[in-house]
Amino acid sequence: MLKEFKAFALRGNVIDMAVGIIIGVAFSGIVSSLVADMLMPPIGLVVGYDFTNLFVTLKHGAQAGPYTTLAEAKKAAAVTLNYGQFINTVVNFLIVAVSMFVLISIVKRIWTEAPPPAAPSMKECPFCLSSVPAKATRCSHCTSTIA
Repeated sequence: MLKEFKAFALRGNVIDMAVGIIIGVAFSGIVSSLVADMLMPPIGLVVGYDFTNLFVTLKHGAQAGPYTTLAEAKKAAAVTLNYGQFINTVVNFLIVAVSMFVLISIVKRIWTEAPPPAAPSMKECPFCLSSVPAKATRCSHCTSTIA
């Protein structure tokens, strides 16, 4: 997979790469919304956590207290370690990476040319109709000369 990615990254011209990056950024926004708004809430319900509100308070802000949500902690200017946001970002990255790999694989299959058909390894003797190797000049069955 790494060799395929390296071959893809080093192939083509700069404009093609720029267009791919722009489309990738737009796609990333869509996937970010998919993860944050569609996937993580149901996963949070199943697991019992709201991943966006998973954080550790490192230093209390203007208002002391236990903060129940990340928004409350930010409002109080508390210093937090937001590992729930990190989980969302990792899921986001995995979805983008898998999607891009699948898309590149599909495009590669569509645009790669089919290999030329292999030369036949056997041919038929016109005299006895037996199969002989394609490079043979004489039939091994009837000893006739074959062109």
